[in-house]
Amino acid sequence: MISTLHIKNIGIIDDLNIDLNKGLNVLTGETGAGKTLIIDSLKIISGGRFSKDMMRRGASNSYVELCMYVPESEKAEDGNIIVSREITSSGKNMCKINGRMVTVNELKEFMKDFIEIHGQNDNQNLLDNKKHLNYLDSYSGEIITSLKESYKNYYNEYKDIVKKLKENFGDEKEKQRRIDLLHYQIKEIEEADLKINEEEELENQRKIIMNSEKIAENLETANNLIEENGIDNISLAIRALEKIESLDSKYEKATNDLKNVYYELQEVSRDISLYKDDTDFDEEERNIVEERLDLIHQLKRKYGNTIEEILQYKDEIQKELDKIENLEEYNMRLKKKKDELQKELNSLAKKIHEIRIASSKKLMYDIDEELKDLEMKNAKINIKVDYVENEFFKDGKDIVKFYIITNVGEEEKELAKIASGGEMSRIMLAIKKVLAEFDNTPVLVFDEIDTGISGNAANSVAKKLKSIANKHQVLCISHLPNIAAIADYNYFISKNVLENRTCTQIKLLQESEVLEEIARISSGEVNDITLEYAKRLREKIA
Repeated sequence: MISTLHIKNIGIIDDLNIDLNKGLNVLTGETGAGKTLIIDSLKIISGGRFSKDMMRRGASNSYVELCMYVPESEKAEDGNIIVSREITSSGKNMCKINGRMVTVNELKEFMKDFIEIHGQNDNQNLLDNKKHLNYLDSYSGEIITSLKESYKNYYNEYKDIVKKLKENFGDEKEKQRRIDLLHYQIKEIEEADLKINEEEELENQRKIIMNSEKIAENLETANNLIEENGIDNISLAIRALEKIESLDSKYEKATNDLKNVYYELQEVSRDISLYKDDTDFDEEERNIVEERLDLIHQLKRKYGNTIEEILQYKDEIQKELDKIENLEEYNMRLKKKKDELQKELNSLAKKIHEIRIASSKKLMYDIDEELKDLEMKNAKINIKVDYVENEFFKDGKDIVKFYIITNVGEEEKELAKIASGGEMSRIMLAIKKVLAEFDNTPVLVFDEIDTGISGNAANSVAKKLKSIANKHQVLCISHLPNIAAIADYNYFISKNVLENRTCTQIKLLQESEVLEEIARISSGEVNDITLEYAKRLREKIA
């Protein structure tokens, strides 16, 4: 249940704290006092949309905080949950759950298990066909729970096998396509006969080919200079030193050093001559290098950034190919298990379907009876449970949809197609009344669902809200004296001017004040006659 709601800077609400209680909490007050803003704040803290127009004029932020006590919830260790949401004028959201920062979507997902808001424009769960199956199963009770649990276990195993078969190419066409592709890729890489460092060597060779004329010219120049000037001059120098080498050991050493230089220079000259021979390329050699580099670049675009990566990729796909070609026996076992699971799932789904068919008939009757009390005597609910032969869903093989005929002679429509918000609210209330015992949502909020209701229907609405409040904390904004009279707790919403600003205020009413509010709602006046009426109404309807 919600214990405290703190609202700041929402519309005409300046700073408001509301302490709520178990049972039926009814909020009343004059039009424009801020009742709807309280419901809007609950929508905001539940992850709903926030419009800048909702922010109080002159404020830099809006803030909503909610304290809940849900002792049996797995989402709260000690049962206490504190949720807050702050929106700045720049549009920044800051959401927290027990002090932990979350996104708006995470907040919405979290809060959907705790608060359900209903009004003429807020019956989204009732319009969602996916929720219809949950309504029916909740009504069916324990008889379907164990079957669904068994079905779920088989279903999870079935989905896992389907996934494995897909990954293991259990589909023969997909498997063959993959085998053909792997064979093609392996063959393409193998035929290229790539060598490590080959690309670097080819790039270097290509560079020499591209500069062959320049290289040959400069090698020729260098060789001519060595032979014409270098070697001959050094030879003459050696002869000169030989004439004096016997006179001193240092001359002898200089002679030997110069002879070594002479021999080395001859070697360099021979090497340069050989280099010149290597620069003689024809067009065919050039084309061979270019084509080889093009092939390597093409393979790199497909299989890796380097030759090493391409060869590594080939090893990996070879392993994959070997695995696929040896999967047949394993896949056969998986397919056999899949067939066994399908039989189990079909068997359980049939049983679940039969229970849903039986429960739907009883649920239709119960809802129709509730609708009669709500002055919809000609309304007929039809719950269709369609069994889908060739598909498994996580909850069985059924698609459940709620349909209704609201008036005699009209055609049957899906609930989503009903135009009247008042009708939708009463249908929702009837369903909630029937399902109150099975619904696990702790807090239900009803926003003026009594619009357009009077007389006996008003008493019925009030009693149904009271009945729902036996299992849930109920917050209800109402203009009906019948609902105010049956409330466990009555809150009066008013607006006052403080420091030249209009502000919403709230007050938990004492018994005498409750009677005055019932009198005001019923006739617009508070006097002895209306007070006596309020007292009798409260005694009668309680």
